[in-house]
This record gives sequence, structure tokens and C-alpha cells, in this order.
Amino acid sequence: MPVPETIAKPGSGVETDTGTGRPQTADEVLRPHAEHAFAHELAALAAADDRPRPARWRLSPWAVATYLLGGTLPDGTVVTPKYVGPRRIVEVAVTTLATDRALLLLGVPGTAKTWVSEHLAAAVSGDSTLLVQGTAGTPEEAVRYGWNYARLLAHGPSEDALVPSPVMRAMSQGTTARVEELTRIPADVQDGLITILSEKTLPVPELGQEVQAVPGFNLIATANDRDRGVNELSSALRRRFNTVVLPLPATPEAEVDIVARRVEQLGRSLELPVLPDGVDEIRRVVTVFRELRDGVTTDGRTKVKSPSGTLSTAEAISVVTGGLALAAHFGDGVLRPGDIAAGILGAVVRDPAADRTVWQEYLETVVRERDGWKDFYRACREVSA
Repeated sequence: MPVPETIAKPGSGVETDTGTGRPQTADEVLRPHAEHAFAHELAALAAADDRPRPARWRLSPWAVATYLLGGTLPDGTVVTPKYVGPRRIVEVAVTTLATDRALLLLGVPGTAKTWVSEHLAAAVSGDSTLLVQGTAGTPEEAVRYGWNYARLLAHGPSEDALVPSPVMRAMSQGTTARVEELTRIPADVQDGLITILSEKTLPVPELGQEVQAVPGFNLIATANDRDRGVNELSSALRRRFNTVVLPLPATPEAEVDIVARRVEQLGRSLELPVLPDGVDEIRRVVTVFRELRDGVTTDGRTKVKSPSGTLSTAEAISVVTGGLALAAHFGDGVLRPGDIAAGILGAVVRDPAADRTVWQEYLETVVRERDGWKDFYRACREVSA
């Protein structure tokens, strides 16, 4: 059964300005899709890639892993790392997609699950836009299919009235679909994926037909078990996935590197003025988050209480990006403790009662006594008053 065409075809490589109708380049949108933002790297990899490729893959598994992890190609093209972490994790994820097993990226919030999912889809299929965003209100139609009710009322069930979901479209095109926050989707909607993943088919009983997946189809889902409103996966659905756990950065140096890279990218996309090196403040943010997250100082000598939030790498990136904006627009152009103090307070104190006590205790017992942190202590005390 063919899937009806829509007005805009995802993954075509061209964004459309709805105001003027003219094509938009990656530089003209706030957040270009991965396949557009890194098009030159993907093209260079495709040109240099002489290894076998699975059906309908744009790159070989080796090239996909290189795109995620970074490297230098024979022609001198530098492929920037999209994921900083154990190489084996990426290799297992890519290999999973080369089989008929779906991939589940599991981890606490802020471990780059969505980021990895997007870049995997971009490298494998050249299209990361076939996306279902999971929420508590995600309907079954988002995973299976819906109807154009005007046509349905006028002509009854027909292929013209069918509105395919991103998953259905990926099945018919042999590309990669993405489901974000799978465990936030109601359990009965989750289980709509069981037949799709096990039988590689999606029945449409209203038409007496079905959509069968063509070679190249697969699905990447992300999930975490820390947020409220989590719906556990049924054992039947979990068996259809190969689960890859994305850990938090293993070392402070790795986390500082991740934050610095992402802040630089975000700064360019937001057109923030280029500031002097702020790695010292980035390291300070990472240190605070890791100590509160782990419940112990980096030297292992002092135990501290942990707040209710996750204090993830993604939140550290947000704090530093906000600090850069403050320094650029309201400061002297140098990232200082006063620029990041308010962001840290907002990230740590989620529960106004319990978390504020944890933060105050950490300031007085750890930050106040630490050499070279007096300016940071004063800035945090000022915003915490």
C-alpha cells in the first residue's frame, strides 16, 4: 500500500520559509537539522566511504561511527565528534541499526540520547525528521496513522484520507524513524509498536490493507526512568529493542570538553559575541554539578547532600550558555562567576524548601573553604539571598 504524499517532504535538505515561500539555508534557521548543519561532513564521508552499506543506508556502519565519534578523512576533512564517550557504545548502537532489531537509547536526562538519536538517523538515512515526540498525551495516531476527517466524511475511508505517521512513512521509504521519550507515552500507545517491530508490518483494517516495511527501515527510541510520569515498557515491547545505556561522562575532563564544544556551537547559532576562553568557569560549573550529583567532593573527603534534580551535562550546557549571554550583553565580555551563579541556582534549587537547604549547606561547607573560589562563593551568596 503506497503512503500518500504530503505537502512538504521531510529530509529533502531544503527548509521552506512559510512567509515568502523561498528556500531557506541552514544558516537561516535557529536550529538546523543535523543532516543540514553537518552536510559537508556527511558528503565528505560518503565520498571517502568504500565499505559495504546496508540497504538504503547513506553511509557504511564504519562511516556512521566515524561521523558520531569524529576523525580525520584521507582528504583532510575533519569530522567533529558528535558524541564524547566510549567508542563501543556507538559501535553497538550502529550495529543494532544494521540488523532488524530496533534501538533503545536509555539513560538519565541529559546524557545526549536525543542528540545521538538525531545524528544516527541523519548519518544512516539522511533524514532525522521522521520523529514522534513522546508525551503523556501522545495519541495512537502519532505512532500508527490518522485520518483527514474532511476527506473521510466526504468519501469514506480511502488512501487519500489516510494521514501516515512518521513511523509509517519510514516503513514505506526504508528509512529511520525516531521516538523520543518512549516511556512518557501511554502504555497502550507504546504497544502499538509491537506488531511494527516484530512483524515489520502496519495493518490498516479500515482499508483491508497493510503497509509492509521495506529494507532499510528501523526505529530509534529514547527513554529515561528518572522523570515523573514514566510508563514502564511492557516486557513484550522491551524484547523488540536492543537497549544501549548512555552513561554520564566518566571524568570531569570529558564533561568539560562536552560542555565547551556544545556551548561553542550554540553560541554560533545564537550569534552571541565571541568571548575570551571561559573554560575555568565551565570547569567550575561541571565540578559543582558532579559533586552534588555524586554526593561527595572530587577529593573524596567531604560528603554532601544531593538535590532533587539530575544536574545533567545538558543542564550545565544551558547554565554556561546563559552565562555567556549575560557576559556578552550585560557584562564586560568576560565570563565571570556572577554570570553563571543565577543559572546554577536555578538548576540546583528545583524544590524551594529541600533543595535550597542542600545548596546553602554546600556553599558553606565546600565552596566557602575552597582555594580560588571566593569570587564564586560571593556571587552565589548574592543570588541566593
